[in-house]
Amino acid sequence: MTAGLTDAFGRKLEYLRLSVTDRCNFRCTYCLPNGCPSGSKDQPLSLDEIGRLARAFAALGFWKVRVTGGEPTLRRDIVEIIERVAATPGITRVGLTTNGYRLANLAGPLRRAGLSALNVSIDSLDPTRFEQITGHGKLTDVLAGIDAAVTAGIPTVKANVVLLRGMSDGELGRFIDLSRHLPVTVRFIELMRTDDNVHYFAQSYLPAAEVILKLASLGWRKLPRQHGDGVAELHRHPDHSGTFGFIAPYGKKFCGECNRLRVSSNGSLKLCLFGDRSIPLRPLLATDAQDHALIQRIASAVLAKPAAHRLDQGYSGSTTSLATIGG
Repeated sequence: MTAGLTDAFGRKLEYLRLSVTDRCNFRCTYCLPNGCPSGSKDQPLSLDEIGRLARAFAALGFWKVRVTGGEPTLRRDIVEIIERVAATPGITRVGLTTNGYRLANLAGPLRRAGLSALNVSIDSLDPTRFEQITGHGKLTDVLAGIDAAVTAGIPTVKANVVLLRGMSDGELGRFIDLSRHLPVTVRFIELMRTDDNVHYFAQSYLPAAEVILKLASLGWRKLPRQHGDGVAELHRHPDHSGTFGFIAPYGKKFCGECNRLRVSSNGSLKLCLFGDRSIPLRPLLATDAQDHALIQRIASAVLAKPAAHRLDQGYSGSTTSLATIGG
């Protein structure tokens, strides 16, 4: 077994983002404005395949797994998936990224299954704007899901907000109020250009630096980095229970802290969200007897992980839509 995995640039890889479906029930303007396309011909990974995959990555020193989609809670076995991953020796943190649509009923079972971190996508706290962005008037349900997650005792709860031009000071103020009493991290994520949103990106991109300046004027200060923080930059205010985080992929040093690999819902390894390479792992997930070969394939593949993406050059690799790999 391998104690840890390091790429050709000395970055320690310890975080797996695992997509369990390419389907989503929202129609977000920046991702799936026309809804989900017709289904993939490939079935998503089964529960047993997911278990073998988690075991292989744990053997390579990965201790953190985030389950993504599409929308992962569309899978009826999502609680069992979390339970299987959380029970894997060596995996100490299991997260889930969701649009929150079903979260109010799932938060308790997910926590009991071993979920330790939750990211809820909530791009506006204004009901009208929320519906305009997501295609659904479900803001009340999503907020109820966040409350249920906090009540269930999920240790880390984050609200993911894609930064879009047109975010008013009033909107920012609503997120500030959310962080005042709830122990959640509001994470502002810069819009990323993909092949299917070029025109939208040109109209809607809002740099994280603009929001950071506004928060600094209100007393928010950057926190020192902690182990496992990944690419997010965190900010805190002394009068607030929650924090703010910023993910700015167009920043010059963004990729220098990359500690992750991704696996798609059909079992393909992606070395970079916006890279070209896709390495099939599914042929090695059929039986436990293939564990050694699976570990070796992952370990050898990471040597080709690029130093950085090329988003600043207008190149998004083979990722045509963030819905297909979980962002």
